[in-house]
Amino acid sequence: MERFDVVVIGAGPAGGQCARQLTQAGQRVLLIEQHETFDQNDFSSAATPLETLETFNLPETVIGSYWQNLVIITTNIQQKWPSPKPLGAVFDFAKLREFLATEVQSQGGEVWMGYRYLRYYQNHQNTIVELKQRSTGEIIQVETQVLVDATGPARAVMYSKKEPQPNYLTATAIEYLIELSATDYQKYSQDLIFFLGHRWMPRGYSWIFPMGNNRLKVGSAQLNRSHQWVNQNQNLRSYVELLLTDYLTDIPYKIINHHGGMLKYCSGLKDVYYQDNIIAIGDAVSMVNMLGGEGIRHGMQNANIAAGYIQDYLAGKITDFAGYRQDIRQTYTKTWNGSEKMGLSKYLKYSDESIDKGVYYLKDLSLDDMMAILFHYDFKRLYKAVFKYLRYKFDKVWITLKIKLNSTSNF
Repeated sequence: MERFDVVVIGAGPAGGQCARQLTQAGQRVLLIEQHETFDQNDFSSAATPLETLETFNLPETVIGSYWQNLVIITTNIQQKWPSPKPLGAVFDFAKLREFLATEVQSQGGEVWMGYRYLRYYQNHQNTIVELKQRSTGEIIQVETQVLVDATGPARAVMYSKKEPQPNYLTATAIEYLIELSATDYQKYSQDLIFFLGHRWMPRGYSWIFPMGNNRLKVGSAQLNRSHQWVNQNQNLRSYVELLLTDYLTDIPYKIINHHGGMLKYCSGLKDVYYQDNIIAIGDAVSMVNMLGGEGIRHGMQNANIAAGYIQDYLAGKITDFAGYRQDIRQTYTKTWNGSEKMGLSKYLKYSDESIDKGVYYLKDLSLDDMMAILFHYDFKRLYKAVFKYLRYKFDKVWITLKIKLNSTSNF
């Protein structure tokens, strides 16, 4: 039986980054991926600011495309914040995960593709992990000092199949990868486009992201709760197809692939973060911001934090991961709670007119303001738009009052 310091179940961005950090620190790591290639579950798109690439030392090869203009479209309003230079990138999800796995291998770690996690059990102070090779059905056991649950929303390691889990706020998404002519692609190649409002997606938002090579990702995501104003009868796929027919009007395209998935978010970050020598990371502990659905960048940041605690545990400096749980809650709870509250209001309670009006008043914000709101959740920046709106209303009332006073004084 092979023995490792750490076994990471799930080679997504969080799992790959955690394994990468630990191998760089000299730990013997095994990274497990259930699919035989990373192209088999290329199911996510992620727009991220440029600083993400530097923060995680990521190469240009993991980028699908750069973007430099931000666009928000509602049922009746369209606002654009242009930039003369690139502001961010859209990840190629398969290439990002493949790069992280390659980094693990280059540092002496092992990556096993096509292995499905079955179960774990304790053997004295170590943990036996049981895996099944999908192509042959062979059952293999390995031994580890630390087991990492990076299985995403499945939370397959931390919770057994029969074990009750917390109540989650869930969202479902579907996305098409389409190919256009080079001429048509250029119209959208620099724009990060978000669609809000009852026409485009009543219980969430839709998007069009550039992916390079004359390809766009067109998707929609919705919260799995009822809307205060809209009795939504259409299925999720119909909203993606609405973008293709009503926004990308008369543009020929070819569907390369399509995929869907679900996010599960635990309000108040009340997930189980650890149990004995098992620690959970990424989407397995709700490392996704429910306002915009962004999870890759946060999952990788969370993985870095977890890796530090794992190293301390292996070195005998700590005896459990209670500090990790406290660290994550201190880092994320305030921002995540605010984002959740704002998302539930915007996606489930606002009238279409309110959404139009809200985006209209965002026009007074700078591009820096919008980047801070979207990617750093600096909601104080929104007060600028609110203040300008209130000042406009006050000036309008004051002018009306002055006119009435002048008219009265003339008698």
